[in-house]
Amino acid sequence: MKSSPYQTNSFTILPVSETAVTVQFLDEHTEQIHEKVKELSLILDKYPFVGMTEYVPGFTSVTVYYDPFIVRKNNHASVSTFDSIKELLEVKVTQGKEVPLPETKLVRLPVVYGGEYGPDLNEVADYNGSTEQDVIQKHCSVTYLVYMIGFAPGFPYLGGMDQRIATPRKKTPRMSVPAGSVGIAGSQTGVYSLTTPGGWQIIGRTPKPLFQLQEEQPSLLQMGDRVQFYPLSVEEYEKGAFPDD
Repeated sequence: MKSSPYQTNSFTILPVSETAVTVQFLDEHTEQIHEKVKELSLILDKYPFVGMTEYVPGFTSVTVYYDPFIVRKNNHASVSTFDSIKELLEVKVTQGKEVPLPETKLVRLPVVYGGEYGPDLNEVADYNGSTEQDVIQKHCSVTYLVYMIGFAPGFPYLGGMDQRIATPRKKTPRMSVPAGSVGIAGSQTGVYSLTTPGGWQIIGRTPKPLFQLQEEQPSLLQMGDRVQFYPLSVEEYEKGAFPDD
């Protein structure tokens, strides 16, 4: 029998498959909703329920994966697996409200803007009726929130960008975007952690590696961190000299 969504005033639990459900908070990209996502993620980290295999946080939701046979075995045999998961996650959401969020980490990223490192800076400026220097100033004037890591390992989706530099994705994606490339797609900005195909408007590049597989914590940024960009000259970039690092 197909499971129906379970909804409260603050979240909805949606069946995704026989091995996954999504806890969907209000569909708004706000810091308040982000905190709810982070609270639930922390609880699932600290106190996973028996049968849970992993979870994936998103902008406004957390998708939870589980082994239905283990969940079934460890919960009421008289209710469906979905109902068991629903009850377990209701408790986890409540627990999350009682857990203090960890102190926010601020990461400053130097960026060389424009030229060969930011080939779309002029396009972003033209689209917004602005200048390249104005785009750089606006891009560096905000402290961004890391809403989630996705697309590629270590790739941060950053919220808080000045909407006066928002620009649509490229109509034809590039086959290869270098690691460290800083891009704009619509109303958000992000940094390519690995060299991959991509359609974001590339306005610059940071020399700081965002993903290093050999490290104990491969991803430089985590959900909930804050990011500030600051401009770097081509000479500083090529010499490896980062004055505000």
